[in-house]
Amino acid sequence: MPFTNPCARSRPRAVLSFAAIMIAATIGADARSAEESSATLSPRALQEIAELEAEIDRVEAGSIERLAAPPDNQVQQIELLGKLMLYDKQLSVNRNEACAFCHMPETGFTGPVSELNRTTGSYPGSVRARFSNRKPQSHAYAPLSPVLHYNSAQGDLVGGNFWDMRATGRRLGNPAAEQAEGPPTNPVEMGLPDVACAVYRASQRPYRALFESVWGPQAFAIAWPDNVEQVCERPGPATAGDPLPVHLGPIDRGRAGTTFDQMAQSIAGYEASAEVTAFTSKFDAVLAKKAQFTPQEQAGYDLFRGKAQCNTCHRDGGPGEDPLFTDFTASNIGTPANPRLPYYGENRPDALGYAANPGGPSFVDRGVGGFLNGGHLLSQPSAVDARWLKLAPDNQARIQVLTLRNVDERPYPAFVKAYGHNGYFTSLKAIVHFYNTRDALPRCQPGDPGEGTTCWPAPESTDNMNTSKVGHLGLSGAEEDALVNFMQTLTDGYMPTGRQ
Repeated sequence: MPFTNPCARSRPRAVLSFAAIMIAATIGADARSAEESSATLSPRALQEIAELEAEIDRVEAGSIERLAAPPDNQVQQIELLGKLMLYDKQLSVNRNEACAFCHMPETGFTGPVSELNRTTGSYPGSVRARFSNRKPQSHAYAPLSPVLHYNSAQGDLVGGNFWDMRATGRRLGNPAAEQAEGPPTNPVEMGLPDVACAVYRASQRPYRALFESVWGPQAFAIAWPDNVEQVCERPGPATAGDPLPVHLGPIDRGRAGTTFDQMAQSIAGYEASAEVTAFTSKFDAVLAKKAQFTPQEQAGYDLFRGKAQCNTCHRDGGPGEDPLFTDFTASNIGTPANPRLPYYGENRPDALGYAANPGGPSFVDRGVGGFLNGGHLLSQPSAVDARWLKLAPDNQARIQVLTLRNVDERPYPAFVKAYGHNGYFTSLKAIVHFYNTRDALPRCQPGDPGEGTTCWPAPESTDNMNTSKVGHLGLSGAEEDALVNFMQTLTDGYMPTGRQ
């Protein structure tokens, strides 16, 4: 059976942060107004978001230019389609948020706004007052995750995408494709009320002809209702009485579903391309004997594989294996709750009557167990295998072990990255220190100035908490630094003939 802690117990929710209270107070405002954005996001965050949106527009424009002479290889055509859709803001309800809003190359295809990483941890959706309950994951290397399955020998679920593995890949045979189907209709992300809206919006875009060339002319041969524009401009979720508000006949509904799958498969194709999943880090160059670690990097690698025990979950490969720095399982490392998450304040209905988080400040992220139990999921791109329901107790609070590739990629040294499923940690050094000292340091009191250095808050949940590989590693400060230095060699884009 999966690892369990017989002393597991729950704890009270952390006090709601001032930022979350302020955001909760603004949720009733008009979801599309400029006043709402300025009320929920700091001036610095708004500035960075504006810069990000301009960069997304620039990348999209360059990709659209390629349509004039598209690749004649179908695989590359699919990759181009996937890139075009990832950078397409029109696929969100308010036409303001592309997938890339949370996944840019400069940060290893994870959260690209330093101020959000430092403050809120999670990112706002197309409806700017709605924030997710988790930080963005990287989608680089995600297509290499296996279809979610239960390994009875090791007693673990293995594979899938998302922090809670809910993009299983069981339907499409590709977890990354099923992951791509989550954000478009997630009310706190791209916010469309119906998957058919994504298909309709795509049918209006410059890449339509290439899509039809790759996937067939039937892709958008759909009799759209006269009110489709109005329906698709209203943020989701759809109402219980009208769960598919774009009213299509059964054949057109089936066609829209198939086209939506093909859109997702195109996105997964781009994520699997060498542009995203590159294997071009210094670590890869060292494996190829084209570079050498510095003494500190080597010391960090030795610790990674030895005293620090990182390699037991973040596997660096074996004979015939790509070094992906994950074993695709899930673990509860005891991460504290992040009181900066605006999600804790999203228990009040907004102008459309939607409350993302009915639990309010008492919310506890149940991880993989929450997915298996059909908990309050913001999106569920894959169905739960009913045979796995019995696994839910042993998977409460467990979070997928992510790849460490590009774990410290950032556009400039002062850029803040967030770590952990809820963005609690704001530096790589901080989360390494946590792995090392979680159980060696005392519990923090509220407002303790030593938080994260000489004490730690209680875990968000102690259910199934990993106590064998985390918490009391006995590393010195210099050894922690060496581990960080090694993990910095996992950033793609290293040039063996350039500076090391």
